[in-house]
Amino acid sequence: MSSSSDRYLLIGCGYTGRRVARRLLTRGCEVVATARDPSSLADLEARGATLLTLDALQEDTLQQFADAVPLRARVLISTPTVKAGDRLLDLTPRLVAALGDRPARVVYLSTTGVYGKTSEVDEHTPVGPLTERQRLRVAAEQAVAAGPWPSLILRPAAIYGPGRGAHVALRQGRYKLVGDGANLVSRIHVEDLATHAESALHSDAIGAWPVADDHACPSSEIAAFCANLLGLPLPPSVSESDVSETRRANRRVDGSAIRRLLCIELRYPSYREGIPAGLAEE
Repeated sequence: MSSSSDRYLLIGCGYTGRRVARRLLTRGCEVVATARDPSSLADLEARGATLLTLDALQEDTLQQFADAVPLRARVLISTPTVKAGDRLLDLTPRLVAALGDRPARVVYLSTTGVYGKTSEVDEHTPVGPLTERQRLRVAAEQAVAAGPWPSLILRPAAIYGPGRGAHVALRQGRYKLVGDGANLVSRIHVEDLATHAESALHSDAIGAWPVADDHACPSSEIAAFCANLLGLPLPPSVSESDVSETRRANRRVDGSAIRRLLCIELRYPSYREGIPAGLAEE
C-alpha cells in the first residue's frame, strides 16, 4: 500500500507528463493520470496507473475529477492553453479550484514565454507578458501560487527530444529561419525537463524558476547542425510575421539556479548531445 508521500496526480500527460508518469510508476509510486481520452494513456494504465477522464471545459467531468482527487497527493499540472471557438483559454485556474485543499504540493509547468521580450533571463527576471497567450500563462501561474499548498513553478525554454524539435521540423520541411537566424533560442531536452519535474515534486522548494540547458544559440547555428546531421539543405529565411509566436523569441535563459536548488545535473547540456540522442530513439 502506497503512503501519501508516494501518491501522485498528473494533470496532463503529454510529451513531458507521460515521461514523468513512467518514472514514478517505475519507482512503485501510486499514480493517477488524467486525459480527455483516457484510452490515449493505455501504456500508463498497463504499468499500473489509474486513469481519470478530465475535460476542464465540461462541468460534469470537472466535478467528477474534483471528487476523485487523491488526498495529500503531489500534483503536476502540465496543460497547454487551448482554443475554444475564437477564444484562447488557459484552464489551469479551473483545475486549481477543482483541486481544493486536497494536494500536499503542486508543481506547474509554465513557459519562458511569460518573460515577453526580455532577452536575458535568470531566476531574478520578472515576468513581462505581451500577448494574450503569455498573459494567460501568468494568470495560471498566479492561480497555482495562490493555492492552499506549497507550489513550485517551472518555466521551461523550448522543449525538444525524440519526435519534436528543430531536427523534426527541418526533416518535414517546416523549419524556417527568422531573417538571418541571429535570434537566440534556449532549449531543454524533454528528459532533462522530466528530471526537473520529478525532482520538484519530491522537493520542498517553492517559487518560480526558468529551466534551460547550458547552450543558448542562434537559430542559424542549430539549423546548420541539423542540416548537416540529416544531409539536408539549410532552411529558407522568412519574416517574423510568417512564424508562430514561440518561434519569434530572442532569449537567452539561465536555468542553473533551479538545478542547484534541486541538486540535479543535465543529461543533455546542449542540443549537440540531445538531438543525436533523440534521432537514435525515433
